[in-house]
Amino acid sequence: MEELFAGRGVDIPAVLARLERAASDCGVPFGPRTHTYNSRRAHELAKWAATLGKEDEFHLAVFRAHFVYGLNIARIAVLIEAACSVGLDGSRVEAILAQGTFCEAVDRDWEYSRRCGIVVAPTFQYGGRRLGGAQPYRSLEKLILGQTPHQLL
Repeated sequence: MEELFAGRGVDIPAVLARLERAASDCGVPFGPRTHTYNSRRAHELAKWAATLGKEDEFHLAVFRAHFVYGLNIARIAVLIEAACSVGLDGSRVEAILAQGTFCEAVDRDWEYSRRCGIVVAPTFQYGGRRLGGAQPYRSLEKLILGQTPHQLL
């Protein structure tokens, strides 16, 4: 993480502490974090999972792999395990990625996000204001009530 965020003025321990607090407030498990991984393949597979009614389950499986267990979600084996864990055919994962079946759909989603000025996931928007990253309930409440949450974008 230090290498990825070098020179950007990001206080990594503070960000991780905030994520851990937000997860704890929501009762969501959150493991130690030392790395972040490219999620492009996971996004493509989430589009596939959506066609089979398994998008939410797949997102949760990838979330657990990444945020709870610290696994590299760019690795095919990790994605196959996530797919299988929610009842998807893991033997199709490599072919779907190799064929680029959902590349254009993900590209469209990412381009739309860029046009909207979204630079972090999740991003919450209400009343023309944005709040980025994992947030505790109280921050979302402040956003909706027109108060100033801690991390407005």
